[in-house]
Amino acid sequence: MTTSVKQLRPTAGEVLRDPVLLLAFGLGSGLAPRAPGTAGSLLGIALVPLVALLPLGYYLVVVAVAAVAGIAICGAAATKLGVHDHGGIVFDEIVGVWLAVAGFPATWPWLVAGFLIFRFFDIVKPWPISWLDRRVHGGLGIMVDDLLAGAFTWLVLAGIQRMVG
Repeated sequence: MTTSVKQLRPTAGEVLRDPVLLLAFGLGSGLAPRAPGTAGSLLGIALVPLVALLPLGYYLVVVAVAAVAGIAICGAAATKLGVHDHGGIVFDEIVGVWLAVAGFPATWPWLVAGFLIFRFFDIVKPWPISWLDRRVHGGLGIMVDDLLAGAFTWLVLAGIQRMVG
């Protein structure tokens, strides 16, 4: 698929052959016929135990590098598809959920809680997430709402952690 071809739903073959779309579509998780954002978030959660093997400082560097790269990746994918924030673009969910659970134990209770709370913020988009989602465009616009949803999730998880000791 070339950048001049604009379509709403790329085929699995097109996604798998195009490195930008492959990354933007979360290694294919964004091809899920229903709830691709949830599928991308699940992939992100599944990868957390690997990323969490790093010391927290390096983990945060990985998140920061992925966020910056995501601006370019998601922006390029949106341009190729001719649609801003195409539902299949889920790289932003992956990075957002990594931010959401940064520094928390990579255990099932924390990962499930992080996933559910992140999906809530990503779907409901309370202010200022909704404000940014409407006003910031391009790759930055695709990434920023999920990063903010991840930050909100992190704050909620920190509150839970403080309450449970």
